[in-house]
Amino acid sequence: QVQLVESGGGLVQAGGSLTLSCVASGRTFSISVMGWFRQAPGKEREFVAAIKWTGLHTDYADSVKGRFTISGDSAKDTVYLQMTTLKPEDTAVYYCAADRPGYDLGSRAPHAFGSWGQGTQVTVSS
Repeated sequence: QVQLVESGGGLVQAGGSLTLSCVASGRTFSISVMGWFRQAPGKEREFVAAIKWTGLHTDYADSVKGRFTISGDSAKDTVYLQMTTLKPEDTAVYYCAADRPGYDLGSRAPHAFGSWGQGTQVTVSS
């Protein structure tokens, strides 16, 4: 079992930046891909970005490409999401997730991820 704890959320003005962190513990050796999702009120949870520990290949949703950067430190079992040029529509609860066995980078559906953090709120004011 993998446990995930996010941090770094907060309130920021449009155009600003925030960096989220997610620390994994437990059976971290089983992790192949870690991702970030977000969920705004009244909306479904949506994929934001993911990173594969082997080779550090990345995948991004079109809505954040060029503005967000996902990175990881496998030695610290930590993944980061650097968010720049934030927009009010980026407001959501952001969740860190670790993949289920058998899935690979490119699997963007929530069901491809079996472990989830508690979420951290990001609010972007206009």
